[in-house]
Order: sequence, then C-alpha cells, then structure tokens
Amino acid sequence: MGNLYAAALGAAVNLPDLGLEMLGCVKEEHRKQADEWVQAGLFRASVAMISSRIYIQVRVEAGDDVCTVTIRDKHTQVEEIKLNEEILCWNKIAEDALEAEGEVVPFSGPHIHDYSFQDILTYAETVPVEEMLFMRSAYEMNLELFHLGLSSKRTTFAPSLYQQNGCEVISDNDRATAQLLCNGAIEARVIGLEKPAMSIAGSGAHGIICTMPLYAVQQVRQYSEETLLRATAISYLVTQYIKEYSGRLSAFCGCGIASGTAMACAMAWMRGASFEQIVLVVNNMASGITGMICDGGNQGCTMKGIVAVDAAFRAVEFALLHVGVDARHGINGVTPEETFRQMGLIASPGMEATEKTIVEIMENKK
Repeated sequence: MGNLYAAALGAAVNLPDLGLEMLGCVKEEHRKQADEWVQAGLFRASVAMISSRIYIQVRVEAGDDVCTVTIRDKHTQVEEIKLNEEILCWNKIAEDALEAEGEVVPFSGPHIHDYSFQDILTYAETVPVEEMLFMRSAYEMNLELFHLGLSSKRTTFAPSLYQQNGCEVISDNDRATAQLLCNGAIEARVIGLEKPAMSIAGSGAHGIICTMPLYAVQQVRQYSEETLLRATAISYLVTQYIKEYSGRLSAFCGCGIASGTAMACAMAWMRGASFEQIVLVVNNMASGITGMICDGGNQGCTMKGIVAVDAAFRAVEFALLHVGVDARHGINGVTPEETFRQMGLIASPGMEATEKTIVEIMENKK
C-alpha cells in the first residue's frame, strides 16, 4: 500500500526536478487526490524480482498512449524512458564493464574496497577537521527529527525510552541516552513524521544509527566536537564499506548490521580502543547480529535499532576488556576487511531465498 500512495503522491505533486525531495512539498489537497486515485484502483504494484539491486519500472497509461520508465541501482537513476515502444531516453550503466576510449575495461568493484580498514581509521584520524564540519548538519537534522518524535502523540517507543533514561534527553547513562536519541529518531522516521533524516547509503535509518549513539556518548562523556566528527567519519565510511558488499536492498537489516557495526567501531575509537580492540568489535558484531532480517521500513525498525545499539555497547565493552569472538569462528574473517565482505555475502546472495519468503509473507497479509 505504501508504494501505491508514494506513486500517487508523486503524480499529484508533479515536481520531478525535486527528485525524492518532492514529497516535502505534499499538501493536504495532494493527499486527498492521491487517496482518491488509490481507492479508485488507478494504481497497482507488484514484485518484479527478488534482488539486492534496486529495480523499478513504472507504466502509465493515458488514452492510447503507454509510457514506461525504468529505474535501476539508485532510487533516482532513470535508465530508460519509453513512449509507445519508442525510446526517448537511454542511460544504460554497464553492469560488468566500463567503456573507456572504445575499450571494455573490467569493473573491479567499488573504489572504497581499494582501501583497508586501517586506511579508514587513519584517514578519520588525520583529515583536517575543517573538511569534516559539513557533518554537523547530520546531527542538526537528526536531532530535530528526534525532538519532533519525542513531542508527538503518535510515537510509542520514544516516550518509553525517555522514561528509561530518567525522563531526561541527556542523562549520565550513555547507553540509555543513545537508545533514546537513536531510536526515538528512527521511530519518528518510520511512522512518517514530517522532518527529514540525514541518510547514508540511501537510508535515513542507516544515517540515524551511524550518528545518534555517537552523539550520546560524546555528550555524556564530554568528548570534543572534533572527536565526534572523526568518529562520524569512521561510522559513515565503514557503513558504506559493508553496504557495497551487501547491496542497497537485501533481506538483512542493513541499519542494524552495517550501520550498527560501523557505529560500534566508531564508538570504540572514541573510547580510546586500539586497532586490535576495534577489530574485536567487528568480530563481536558480525557474530552477534548478522542474521537480523529486514521486513521493510516500519515500526519494527525501531526495535531493530534498539537491539543494534545494545549489541554495539556490549561489543565495545567486551573489546575494551580484550574479549571477542576469535577470527576462526563462524563468518569472521582473518582480517576485518574479510569479515565485512562475508557479512555482505550473508545478505547477497546468501539471503535471497529468505527475502522471497519475507515478501510472500507480507503479500499474504494484504
């Protein structure tokens, strides 16, 4: 049903140049128009395939004319526009090769995988802080979303987390504060409150988990803003590192697993962990939560976020005591890079059958 209303609202607002920000222009008349169209059965949606890649095809019929638009790999990347079988726009991105000067050059994978985990940490530790100031906006945006959720009568988890934090936004308990800030913002996001979240890897919830627990730790432990920004760089980069293996869409919870692991690494770094201890954090997170499924963006994301934040704190606390799951066990690799890759492989292709089952269960609920 959400896909139907998203399509109907897009048609009602009709400002394509705004991309995904078009929904920020929705007014009451647009909502009424979209609801009328959906209730009249003018919009239909079906599953095209099970894949970790984004694929959307829209078919619009008007009189004798039929227009189809194909989107692939990114939510705003239009690959083809066709009117009555005539191709009006073709923007094919080669899947397995890049063409350069008439030659086919094999695609070796995402550029971020050219770097090691140590490279990421070194970069975050040494890049001039002036180059990271833009990340302040992530905290400003996500905190606004959190406060909207905390004051809303529609949220249920946020008030409970607030009570668990002693009825304070920032208490002297970094874990309870992190749970409140992070998952209060996630709940506001998934129930559709009208404030944006700063996304990473195409997801607002990913971006919230990457940042809000770190802000909680920084506030409670009174670390400097520079420490927070450098930790945020680690969190964002490790998230992207894992997501390039797992794919943008998969049956595992990228918010909890990819961003949760990245945030845990960043939190450990903030608390003075050595490289070896941060690797233990990676192993602890990989062993602990990699199997968490994704069943769509919904209120359940809040509960998954709660689990991920708790797992992150535990993974860090164990690692700071030099306690962690050994590399020889389970899906852990000899190196953190190998562990990240194997976490991604669990998602894609590993959980494709799981994704099919999840979709079937959700379709049967209609």
